[in-house]
Amino acid sequence: MEKVALVATLMSMVVCGSLMETAVGAVYAVGDSSGWTTIGNVDYKQWAATKTFKVGDTIVFTYNKQFHNVMQVKHADYRTCNVSAPIAAHSTGNDTIIIKTHGHHFYVCGVPGHCQAGQKVDINVERDSSTLAPSPLAISDPPTSASMQPSPSSSTISPTLNMPNSVGKETSSTISRVKVVLAIAVFVGIA
Repeated sequence: MEKVALVATLMSMVVCGSLMETAVGAVYAVGDSSGWTTIGNVDYKQWAATKTFKVGDTIVFTYNKQFHNVMQVKHADYRTCNVSAPIAAHSTGNDTIIIKTHGHHFYVCGVPGHCQAGQKVDINVERDSSTLAPSPLAISDPPTSASMQPSPSSSTISPTLNMPNSVGKETSSTISRVKVVLAIAVFVGIA
């Protein structure tokens, strides 16, 4: 009877781990291995076009904070590279932002000349087909800085958790969890 309870507990852990993975969402490193930079002619428009962003996903901007920053701006400011009235500003060099709403989220580097050189990205989060209520936010009116700021606990999300590959598909750690559970089961002699 104890072995059955242990198997049930282990299987519950696998299911809960899988559900947590789904709730957390994918983590995208902006610019993949190039990061957030003006070096190497990274095409952030092309980078974003190969991804399918969803509410709950995390975007991580990695850059040298001595030379770059990240500013979330409105659509008109994105088009003109105007950083005089950002919605939110980030400057840690490793900024983690959880996407909380659908629609377009516009980010630019606020260092003079960088946005004009292409250091800007439009994160387009499509509406989930299961969403019943329309969003109160217009495409040209992204969320406020307070709603986009990650909570202290969200900044601890590992950039390697569900790291998307080059075509934007998440790699899943569920199989690894199952293997660990099975290994434990074999080790304790219940499998």
